[in-house]
Amino acid sequence: MSVRFGVNYTPSRGWFHHWLDFDLDDVRADLDCVGSLGLDHIRVFPLWPLFQPNRTLIRPRAVDQLVRLVDEAGERGLDVAVDGLQGHLSSFDFLPSWVTTWHRRNLFTDPDVVDAQARYLAELAGALAGRPHFLGMTVGNETNQFSGDPHPDPDRITGAEAGRWLRRMTDACEKAAPGRTHLHAAYDAAWYDGTHPFTPAHAARIGAMTAVHSWVFNGTAQRHGPDGAATGLHAAYLVELSKAWAEDPARPVWLQEVGAPAPHIPAARAAEFTRTTLLNVLDCPDLWGVTWWCSHDVDRALADFPALEYDLGLFTNDRRLKPAGEALARVVREHRDGARDAPAPRRIALVVDAGDVDSAPLRPMCAPGGAYFEAWMRLAADGVRPAVVLTQRVAETDHLRGRGIEETVTVDQIL
Repeated sequence: MSVRFGVNYTPSRGWFHHWLDFDLDDVRADLDCVGSLGLDHIRVFPLWPLFQPNRTLIRPRAVDQLVRLVDEAGERGLDVAVDGLQGHLSSFDFLPSWVTTWHRRNLFTDPDVVDAQARYLAELAGALAGRPHFLGMTVGNETNQFSGDPHPDPDRITGAEAGRWLRRMTDACEKAAPGRTHLHAAYDAAWYDGTHPFTPAHAARIGAMTAVHSWVFNGTAQRHGPDGAATGLHAAYLVELSKAWAEDPARPVWLQEVGAPAPHIPAARAAEFTRTTLLNVLDCPDLWGVTWWCSHDVDRALADFPALEYDLGLFTNDRRLKPAGEALARVVREHRDGARDAPAPRRIALVVDAGDVDSAPLRPMCAPGGAYFEAWMRLAADGVRPAVVLTQRVAETDHLRGRGIEETVTVDQIL
């Protein structure tokens, strides 16, 4: 399986508000930037309230604009993955008026809301089903952040309700565009918070592949520093951690978001962090692809973003290539020109006991600073290529053999 390389498309003019003043010339110029890096796909973000401003109204013109963006990308050899329920982007929530204030309803359990969400996702997927460069739908960007703390007004649900909602959404996408890559994505509370209703089992067992989002401002860089081994290994760690819950030993994993956030990664070190992160994650078997966050910086004329959100682009917002973009393009060229073999299986696995497989209440041990996280990082920093296996599966010979695991070690042995 050849690894895919792409970028999360953040429009250079107007950020995601560009849907309000959609300009194909601006889109074309941005996509030319992306194509110049040798990438093969983008991930795009319709804003849910603009596309479905009323529960029974999905705007045809907005859907047509999305289709035109996909066609423009295709002309440049770029495949397109589409996120549906935005939802949440760069600290801002974008929810339609029919689920807020006087119409406040639970996003995950209210029957009318869930029906409307499924209809909306199906409308987008169906409109793109015939486009050869359409990869598939992601249910939304980190929609799990609406379900619990630290959100200021969460929609409380159980793990069972989260699973039902995810299956309903991915099924709607598959029915509308059969055979495409439809999945869902969560921020890392799904892996690190034992009370969070979206779980590792949901991530690794629902949808066509597993998506992970790697952000080292989650305590990794604060604890280990911008040059620490764990900081450069965090993305690879999440990829390997996700495999422990997968039922299919060969289930693909998509590193769907990863970036170099300042000041946790100083600007002068962004290129090195980019290269280190990519080389580490390319050593993970069954990696589907890497999609960097993001294509273009946020214009500083736009107010109220967290400071780290403004400079994550591979290009400035006036389309000048940055050192991180150069580093990514170099790794892409090296990887493709080298015609590398797929990574060898990881023969040694560190056993994780997160409690019950479905609810994983002991997930905090997997978070930065947790005993499991630190043990895995110690192994990796010492040159071992550790896989991750659940304690419930250590005795399953067929499972271990299917993953190429020959030896297991425990946290106590390492620490």
